[in-house]
Amino acid sequence: MTKTYKIALLPGDGIGPEVLQAGVECLSALKGDFKFEFTSFDWSSTNYKKRGYYMPPDGIAQLKTYDAIYFGAVGHQEVPDHISLWGLILPIRKELVQWVNVRPVQILPGTQSPLRGVEKIDWVIIRENSEGEYAGQGGRSHVGTPYEVGTELAIFTRVAIERLMRFAFDTARARDKRLCMVTKSNAQRYGMVLWDEVANLVAKEYPDVKMEKMLVDAMTVRMVNNPDSLSTIVATNLHADILSDLAAALGGSIGIAPSANLNPERDFPSMFEPIHGSAFDLVGKGVANPIGAIWSAVEMLNFLGETKAGDVLMKAMVKVSGDGVRTRDLGGQANTKDVVDAIVKEIGQTQSKL
Repeated sequence: MTKTYKIALLPGDGIGPEVLQAGVECLSALKGDFKFEFTSFDWSSTNYKKRGYYMPPDGIAQLKTYDAIYFGAVGHQEVPDHISLWGLILPIRKELVQWVNVRPVQILPGTQSPLRGVEKIDWVIIRENSEGEYAGQGGRSHVGTPYEVGTELAIFTRVAIERLMRFAFDTARARDKRLCMVTKSNAQRYGMVLWDEVANLVAKEYPDVKMEKMLVDAMTVRMVNNPDSLSTIVATNLHADILSDLAAALGGSIGIAPSANLNPERDFPSMFEPIHGSAFDLVGKGVANPIGAIWSAVEMLNFLGETKAGDVLMKAMVKVSGDGVRTRDLGGQANTKDVVDAIVKEIGQTQSKL
């Protein structure tokens, strides 16, 4: 029997529609006992400017009927970033209980890291995705006066830290049993001390996994100076957000970086997206790097249980990169269509041999 996966497409802004279409073309080229049914939602900043909202009131209810969400980018020069973020992507993450964000990082064949002499990076960054510094707690008072105050409360709960740490330890156990826990508990003496304490308690359940603690500022130095010493990394919402952008740059380009916003319990759909943003300077030129979106599609396939198809797509993406079909941000001359066509061709050749 053929299984149908209902995928909600949120192309969004800037190069989002271009890279998402690239991912859809690659997904559609895969053969197996499954198929995709794509539905696109016009929840963009352009439409926000026209009607005053991103999602309609029943937007989350609509998304709950899908197996997964495939996201392009959000952000527009004429819309303040906090409005676009809190109008679309953060409500989805929170209301669909996507409490962990997974961001793999590798140097693709044929590409170079800006780090001299570094030929291999293989990291998975596990990011807390529901609270921390992005909890949305706080406010402003005395607005417009010299005494104006803005507060931003970082929220840390034992239940959220514990479930995240178990996810991180399970990930590390499945890889090479090395986990680096990132913190800032020397200066943030309440929430981050709780973070450390819960991590240490969970670590006792995983005696085969070696966990070490690293302050976030020192972690930036270690990622640059000793990348091979790292494997699985777990950090707070804010810290992992920043570190994963650094990681993407060290891997060769933010254009290749994927992410998965997961609801591990599978009570709600998970969301898969490149992390590069809307990049309006590239819109309509046909040169946007589609790899971040395509790699995110790999993560989506794997989470849906279609690991064979995910492996085919990942190997095709890696092969094409090694063959030199790369966009300019990776030192190549290919455009978006060149990369997609090459990956689709490689998928066809691989599947014909199976």
